[in-house]
Amino acid sequence: MLDKATVQNLRLDYKAATLLETDIEENPIIQFEKWFKQAIDAQILEPNAMTLATASPNGVPQARIVLLKEFDTQGFVFYSNYDSQKGNALLENPYAALVFFWGDVERQVRIEGVVERVSEQQSIAYFKTRPLGSKLGAIVSPQSSEIPDRKFLENRLQKLEKQYADIEIPKPENWGGFRVIPNKIEFWQGRRNRLHDRLVYSHQKDGSWKITRLAP
Repeated sequence: MLDKATVQNLRLDYKAATLLETDIEENPIIQFEKWFKQAIDAQILEPNAMTLATASPNGVPQARIVLLKEFDTQGFVFYSNYDSQKGNALLENPYAALVFFWGDVERQVRIEGVVERVSEQQSIAYFKTRPLGSKLGAIVSPQSSEIPDRKFLENRLQKLEKQYADIEIPKPENWGGFRVIPNKIEFWQGRRNRLHDRLVYSHQKDGSWKITRLAP
């Protein structure tokens, strides 16, 4: 067992940048795009990786990492098996939170909002862009279901590789996109002495965004 002090003494003093009200865009989507591009330029490993937090109807939380695949003024889109644990949670309780953490640039973005399915046409269009292995994987895996062993997946994959050797792979009916429509987006910039910058955009009834600063 690790010595308690080993864990307690793991810390960094952030000093890469600042986040001031004079530095940010009026629209949080434009601000997110700016930071996202900078995360890509910094060659961060999978900058589109984000924590997706959901809750069951009785309030039990769950969290996992998923990949952002699209974003615009309508929201943030990821794709999943609708019958998975997260799919069922979102269909029963359509609210979620997303968290991006880009450690190399000492930044974090938190997003909260309502969730909806994207259109079937949009899901089909995206599915067609996926690599062959990813398309097969979406069919092979009964996501979140108990399986007997690894061989179960490997055998199913071999069968499907033969079945679809010369034909287009169709999108599974139980697979598609979810869109998180944000009502709150927080931008966090690490600062020295744990006095981090936190600027929050809150969506207003008139469609505008209110910007406030929170204590770290």
